[in-house]
Amino acid sequence: MITESLQGVNFLESENQTMIAQMVRDFGAREIKPYIMNWDEAQEFPVEMFRKMGKLGLMGVLVPEHYGGAGFGYPEYVTAIAELSKIDGSIGLSMAAHNSLCTNHILQFGNEEQKQAYLPKLATAEWIGAWGLTEPNTGSDAGNMRTVAVKDGDYYIINGAKNFITHGKTGNVAVVIVRTGQVGDSRGMTAFVIEKGTPGFTSGKKENKLGMRASETTELIFSDCRIHKSQMLGSEGEGFIQAMKVLDGGRISIAALSLGIAQGAFEAALQYSKERHQFNKPISSFQGISFKLAEMATKIEAARLLTYRAADLKERGHNVNKESAMAKLYASEVAVEIANEGVQIFGGYGYTKDFPAEKYYRDAKLCTIGEGTSEIQKLVISRAILK
Repeated sequence: MITESLQGVNFLESENQTMIAQMVRDFGAREIKPYIMNWDEAQEFPVEMFRKMGKLGLMGVLVPEHYGGAGFGYPEYVTAIAELSKIDGSIGLSMAAHNSLCTNHILQFGNEEQKQAYLPKLATAEWIGAWGLTEPNTGSDAGNMRTVAVKDGDYYIINGAKNFITHGKTGNVAVVIVRTGQVGDSRGMTAFVIEKGTPGFTSGKKENKLGMRASETTELIFSDCRIHKSQMLGSEGEGFIQAMKVLDGGRISIAALSLGIAQGAFEAALQYSKERHQFNKPISSFQGISFKLAEMATKIEAARLLTYRAADLKERGHNVNKESAMAKLYASEVAVEIANEGVQIFGGYGYTKDFPAEKYYRDAKLCTIGEGTSEIQKLVISRAILK
């Protein structure tokens, strides 16, 4: 089974990946690094910076060129997220959510008219996208959602609320999954694309977060929000099935995000260990530190292989339900572990905001929660292997 899933996988970085990585590093040094802690402290979502990313094609990586996107595949997409996340996890997270959730849902399940209307604006970041599945009382238990759409002629009247929504306030358009059938029925949910400014559609509380603080997270509130049937993505009752397919790709995004954070934390710790001297020698020369670094480097490589394997299989049209869950589970847990060890290597300085270790530590934890907790990933994997 493993041999079959690895057959034909090429782990050598392509020319496009090399180009994208260098472009992101150059852009990040100029447009992100000088402002990281300002954005973090103020919890500022730097929307104008994302518009600059849009001009580089980073906000529509997977969108075909005829819709205004970059027209790249999943390996290039993973490279872009990982490189951004090495610099700032918040920026990597928002780029991933915009690409893999909102934009990709419309790309996968929208009709031609919907694609023409929304993809060019999203791919260039003229519009920022949000995606709503989670509710206050239904995190992993999406089947029990309480946001309801009631049919009224050619319209649907939506009432309810979504929470933990990336770009819920700033987003110009949101793809939202709501209940149109019975509670618990996987075919009782439907996806709609809803524009900001639609009467009855507002944002609510903005979350005050541990990490990823420059990535905006808010509530979405629906109060007698009237949506025409033309805003439905696919057919009535397909929303949950669509969402699960979107999340397969989304998990690869979070694996890439985790990979970038882990790499950033590792590189910072490695550099510091060479510069910091104790007992008249660099701390990297002590076995306690050098062995930590060896384990960190090995786990990053394992996470990288899982992530790019899932991306490659996704690119070739395979079902990646299990592989994306494995990549997301392992890479996210490794990111937390490596960020923790990074703080340890920095010692007391790792606990201060003058050094980068503490921010990697705060940002990493979200990776084990967002787009399906580690426990949910284990559920997905176990079901796949026990099928």
